[in-house]
Amino acid sequence: MQPRVLPLSLLACALALTACKRSDTEPTPSPAPATAATTAPKAVVQADDNLNAVLWMQTAAEYPAATTTVYRAAADKLDTALKQKHWDALVTDERGNAATGLPPAVVMDVDETVLDNSPYQARLVRDGKEYDEVTWDAWVAEKNAKAVPGVVDFAKAAAAKGVTILYLSNRAVHLKDATIANLKAVGMPVKDDSVFLGLGTVVEGCEQNGSEKNCRRRLAGQQYRVLMQFGDQLGDFVQITANTREGRAQLLEQYGDWFGERWWMLPNPTYGSWEPAVFNNDWSQPREARRQAKRDALNVAQ
Repeated sequence: MQPRVLPLSLLACALALTACKRSDTEPTPSPAPATAATTAPKAVVQADDNLNAVLWMQTAAEYPAATTTVYRAAADKLDTALKQKHWDALVTDERGNAATGLPPAVVMDVDETVLDNSPYQARLVRDGKEYDEVTWDAWVAEKNAKAVPGVVDFAKAAAAKGVTILYLSNRAVHLKDATIANLKAVGMPVKDDSVFLGLGTVVEGCEQNGSEKNCRRRLAGQQYRVLMQFGDQLGDFVQITANTREGRAQLLEQYGDWFGERWWMLPNPTYGSWEPAVFNNDWSQPREARRQAKRDALNVAQ
């Protein structure tokens, strides 16, 4: 519809009357008509404990610098480990008999040690969700995880020296095919399907406790001389019998000399058994209750 236009004579009169009229107050403008843009409530973005951690892993130059440092340092130690016949990176009750000439291997955790799953964590941050098996399995099935910086060069160098890479992961055994496909896609050496020791791997004579890896490390020790272990949390190296801050600190004190020699820790601020250690390992608590326990655990400057 065309806009209405006043005749020039009427318009001139209207302007004259407006100019002559005095008013002590300015007229109150009519409110603008409501629109969807002005009336729709704004989405509330909830705070997420993982935001900075995931952002650091994905954007900070310090993250690849740290992981590359670890893998380069480990590569420099590999020849020493190979030459020493009794060198073993498994604790005493998990290792086999290295003197029998077992072939050399390194044990590597998968997630955040070999494969970077920060896009999955970012998805959870975006959607305001927490980890669950359904979304995790779907992510693994995508086979889109990239390699942690530095790991492929180390693994290829180790394989060239005749060292088998064992993937000792808490990815469930039903995720084996997708995991192996992802490992191969990023360039990791995979000798055969047997090198994947996922959660649910049956180890004769050893009863697995939850997701602890001691039985599978024992299996690795029966078949290989384990030169090094790589992981992103303490349980990747040794069994945690008491997942408390005190229990974890005691293990670190006991095996502290092994880090940087036989054990190699990768940075992972996004998740791990360190987190539930501050709220009594009780994931059934509401998210805010767990968050408050973490706040309470902070060492605050006075």
